[in-house]
Amino acid sequence: MDRVRDLASKKAAVIFTKSSCCMCHSIKTLFYDLGASPAIHELDHDANGREIEWALRGLGCNPAVPAVFIGGKYVGSAKDVISLHVDGSLKQMLIDARAICYAVHILFQELGVNPLVYEIDQDPEGREIEKALMRMGCNAPIPAVFIAGRLVGSTNEVMSLHLSGALTPLLKPYQLS
Repeated sequence: MDRVRDLASKKAAVIFTKSSCCMCHSIKTLFYDLGASPAIHELDHDANGREIEWALRGLGCNPAVPAVFIGGKYVGSAKDVISLHVDGSLKQMLIDARAICYAVHILFQELGVNPLVYEIDQDPEGREIEKALMRMGCNAPIPAVFIAGRLVGSTNEVMSLHLSGALTPLLKPYQLS
C-alpha cells in the first residue's frame, strides 16, 4: 500500500490502469480532453502490477482499475470519475491541483520576485523531467522550486521556509526593486 500511496502522490493526477481495459482508456482520454497530463501506471506493464492491484483493492478501489487519484487522494473508479465529470467536479479538482503551483507563484510575486515558470506538461519530455525531479529528491514533481540553481523542493518545503522566515533571505538577490 505504501508503494501505491507513493505513486499516487507523485503528480497532481494519477491513474492506475491496464492496457487492455476499455474503461481505463476512456478515463485516460477524458483527462487528456480536459487538458490534464496525468501520470499513468499500466499495471500489466509493471513488474509489481499484481501487488499494486491487490494494494489498490486494499485501499478500497473496487474494481482495482481504473483507479484515479487527484492530489494524492483516491477519487474513484471509472463510474465515480464519470459522475464527477458530469457534475463539473472533476475539472475543478484538476484546477485545484494546478492551483497549488499558482499559489507558490503568487507567494513569490508577493515577496517581490518574478519567478521563471517552466510548464513541464507543455514539454514533450515532461514525463522524463518529472522522473528526473523525483530522482533529485523532489517529493512532488510540481511545483519543483529551484532558487539559485538549487532544488528547494515542492510546496511543503517552500511554505515551511516561508513560515520560518528563511525564504525571504534566499530570494533577496532576485527581488525586484
